[in-house]
Amino acid sequence: MLDASKKVVVIGAGHAGVEFAAALRQKGFAGSIDLVSDETPIPYQRPPLSKEYIKRPGNPLVLKPAQFYVDQKVTLRTGVRAEAIDRETRKVRLSDGEVLPYDHLVIATGARNRKPPVPGIDHPAVIELRSLADAERIVERIAEWRRVVVIGGGFIGLEAAGLFSLMGIEVDVVEMAPRLMARAVSPTVSAWFRDFHHDNRVQLHMPQQVAKVEHRGNRAIVTLAGGDLIEADAVLLAAGVVPNTEIAATAGLEVSNGVVVDGFLATADPAISAIGDCAAYPSVHFAGMARLESVQNAGDHGKALAARLMGDARPYDALPWFWSIQGEARLQIAGLTKPGLTEVVRGDTRGGKFSVFLFDGAKLQAVESVNAPADHMVARRLIAAGTSVDPAAAADMAIDIKSLMAA
Repeated sequence: MLDASKKVVVIGAGHAGVEFAAALRQKGFAGSIDLVSDETPIPYQRPPLSKEYIKRPGNPLVLKPAQFYVDQKVTLRTGVRAEAIDRETRKVRLSDGEVLPYDHLVIATGARNRKPPVPGIDHPAVIELRSLADAERIVERIAEWRRVVVIGGGFIGLEAAGLFSLMGIEVDVVEMAPRLMARAVSPTVSAWFRDFHHDNRVQLHMPQQVAKVEHRGNRAIVTLAGGDLIEADAVLLAAGVVPNTEIAATAGLEVSNGVVVDGFLATADPAISAIGDCAAYPSVHFAGMARLESVQNAGDHGKALAARLMGDARPYDALPWFWSIQGEARLQIAGLTKPGLTEVVRGDTRGGKFSVFLFDGAKLQAVESVNAPADHMVARRLIAAGTSVDPAAAADMAIDIKSLMAA
């Protein structure tokens, strides 16, 4: 258990890092907390960047007001990068030359956009949507756009595509997989969003790869692997992310699709933990190791780690849940999907309000809800409690979904 003489350093000031610092103070920790961020703005929320922020810029996005860091005695170091970890002396070297000693180090470095090996993808005119600076860059230019190419048919790419379409911009989405959000959702939900985006004038190119990106003046020319050309005003790269694990790997910590931690979010070094998008952990809701990119997971990681360091150690078992707003459609997911699950549809997909219950044998593994928030809230309770659900009852709209809890 950490006492008032201890020093805690957190590398990364996203949802995981900030939630951890707040939870550690709530648990009574009186020692020092240093929160290191390589971005200059006060720590902010990322999900709105690909949703409402571009339509309504200027809305406050801060995770905590500036006064929080003063009141809670959290030393917030912005615009500075953690460059190296010395595990033997328990010190972190920063890009400004300062060295921070620690008794416990938390790696919460998040993830960055994956850049496929495509000629021209590194051109400065190619836009990303990972940071506040990225979103502000889009806001500055979006009034000039008539057509945009989005590379990637995952959550961020489709959220941006839906938003651009609502703003009257023509959109082309290029996805290398045979269906949208292939790794995250069922074939039924994937097909529904394919039709939804198509009906909203989003041109989908899949399975298809980008061969090269060229820039001629203010125009972008995207060449597809099949030879087709798409001319646009901008190109948005949203081809997935990779975890920021370099500082951990250089320090000799195990890295495998994330900083590897145990069920308590601890690395093999007892003085170092990892949380959030950069952490690969053994999930009780998924066979094997999981690395999740979600606000829920980041926040719950922070709370769980704070509890452990203050003497209340419990294996991390929070149920994962996610949401995505694409145009005027809302997708909510409870649990983790995987290949080979049995799909049971509740509601009418043609009416645009339904849920897909996904079973692994008799076990309810996940539920995907489209424009059905009530289903989602019940699903989270069902899966978290391990409640046995009759597939026929789940599909029967004559049965109140809340009654499945009692069953």
